[in-house]
Amino acid sequence: MRKIFHKLASLDEAVEIVEKYAAPTGVEKVGLLNALGRILASDVYAKVDSPPFDRALMDGYAVRAEDIYQADESNPVKLKLIGFIEVGKPPQIKINPGECAEIATGAPIPPGANAVAMIEYTKKIGDEVLFFRGVKPGEGIAQTGSDITAGDLVMRKGRKLTSREIAVLAALGYSEVEVYRKPRAAIFSIGNELTPPSCGLPPAKIYDVNSYSILSMLRELGLEGNFLGILPDDFKIIYEKISEALNDYDLVISSGSTSAGLGDVVYQAFEKLGRILVHGIKVKPGKPTVIAISHNGKLMIGLPGFPLSSMMIFTVIIKPAIIKMTGLETRSDHLSVSAKLPFRINVGGRAHLIPIQLVESPMGLYAYPRLGDSGSTSALLEADGFIMVPEEKQFLEKEEEIEVKLFHEFRPPSIYIIGSHCPGIDVLVQVAGIRDVKIINVGSLGGWMALKRGEADVAGTHLLDEDTMRYNVHIPEKLGIEDEVEIYGGYTREVGFVTAPGNPKGITDFRDLLRRDVVFVNRVKGSGIRTYIDIQLKKLGVKDPEKQINGYTYQARTHTAVAAAILQGRADVGVAIGYVAKLYGLEFIPLTEEYFDIAVRKDRLSKTSVKELIESLGSREFVEEIREMPHYKTHEKTGERIFP
Repeated sequence: MRKIFHKLASLDEAVEIVEKYAAPTGVEKVGLLNALGRILASDVYAKVDSPPFDRALMDGYAVRAEDIYQADESNPVKLKLIGFIEVGKPPQIKINPGECAEIATGAPIPPGANAVAMIEYTKKIGDEVLFFRGVKPGEGIAQTGSDITAGDLVMRKGRKLTSREIAVLAALGYSEVEVYRKPRAAIFSIGNELTPPSCGLPPAKIYDVNSYSILSMLRELGLEGNFLGILPDDFKIIYEKISEALNDYDLVISSGSTSAGLGDVVYQAFEKLGRILVHGIKVKPGKPTVIAISHNGKLMIGLPGFPLSSMMIFTVIIKPAIIKMTGLETRSDHLSVSAKLPFRINVGGRAHLIPIQLVESPMGLYAYPRLGDSGSTSALLEADGFIMVPEEKQFLEKEEEIEVKLFHEFRPPSIYIIGSHCPGIDVLVQVAGIRDVKIINVGSLGGWMALKRGEADVAGTHLLDEDTMRYNVHIPEKLGIEDEVEIYGGYTREVGFVTAPGNPKGITDFRDLLRRDVVFVNRVKGSGIRTYIDIQLKKLGVKDPEKQINGYTYQARTHTAVAAAILQGRADVGVAIGYVAKLYGLEFIPLTEEYFDIAVRKDRLSKTSVKELIESLGSREFVEEIREMPHYKTHEKTGERIFP
């Protein structure tokens, strides 16, 4: 009996319907050696710092930088050699003024040292070493947690594991990882006219192409696909084979025998095995597409028989659903580029998918339509991608800019967040549901400069104005970007002294940093905490902190690096957020609450991910999450624009 197409679905409707019934098929743990290409099923947090201790970046001598500041070829500085520090062994010596120790690449930095001088600029004479070049504090040292800090969110669920991610997991002590189970798909090619490429080509027959193209596209997406054979246009056989496949596979994809002709019976088999969701799409080519859900909740997809049509429908409709089934978090299921048309095209009457060949010219990319029928084999080879023309369009003009969807997948991050390091940023990104994000921690001032240059969409900032004692709102005028940015109220973080448990040195205020028995660990210039520290020291009348404070030149890049320095006995006190003191089990002496705000470029406010981030900042979910974090609070301006 002939089945006629009734209400055709639009492309968008078909995508929405398929995605509604697509979901990951389960979770499993696998060893790292078997994790390549898999998709993370849970967020990964750093269990240890990387590096786990301050270590030498080169062979040389561990020194106090201030001892050899003035060293040069004409006036070398002589230091006493007190020992050798090996890789893999804790140092048993302490570097005092006028001393140094030979150190191997990767060896831990001994107490008292704050730099490593390259061996190429030294000369060893007995138990003394001549230095022919000065060093800066921190030079030649990879600081604890300068790469990754304990407790940091390192990878978000939904990320595909490549060799790089696996290397990082190993470095952090993970031997296995939780991943989504790979969905398994059964593939059928249907049609009396089909024959395998391995056979000769009898009269009126064509080679089966779709089984190879569909399987290849599935495997590119990380799916386990199995081709279960070419089936004739016979309802009973199609029904029995698909019924069997639904017992063992998570998804069934067939091609051919989907239109409303007398011999096209896939929709009849799907209807008996479940419920038809879509029978026909308002697009050319690709109208005879069938989508159904089986009685046991599995998707059944019937693609058109023509290879090019099948591949384009797969890319537009099926690919997003399959990506969702793998657990991969992405906002773009394939690469798109902008290009211009070299001539006008008349297309009116129905939505169109048009294969495109891209040509690069001095004027940019041009998209040459690959016009022809959907059964064209050469178009499979020549097309770089395709364009989607909506049904209301009657024609495309010459030089009109269009979006080309490429056949090969690629996705840049949807948002760049550059600025101060803070666990609260990770919470905000999670609440916003943004997975494809790149976060770069360069300090508050570095974030503002990235905004000014247009490199960042968003910056986390907590810079204090010495004159007004207000946070962040003074920066746009100082940088001359008042008309380019907006600032949104974030949250407060409690800042204070971090010491060993019990506060053995009795640290209570900044005057204690002037004591000679106290070793201080500072923060880097440009960070919000460093600004706060310098303001407090200035109030005390400290004019030369490098000389007056023991350790002022010992600079840590992150809050957790401060905590690690204290935990490992390399310093007695530092200034950091209370959150890291709690994380490391250290003493915390509160000093103040600082305001951590979110600065945004105005020209990025239209980006979906930026809008989602700002909307989430004022959400109830974010407020509740922040209040659960030790020493964090929201305030009356959280989520509100505070500048301009």
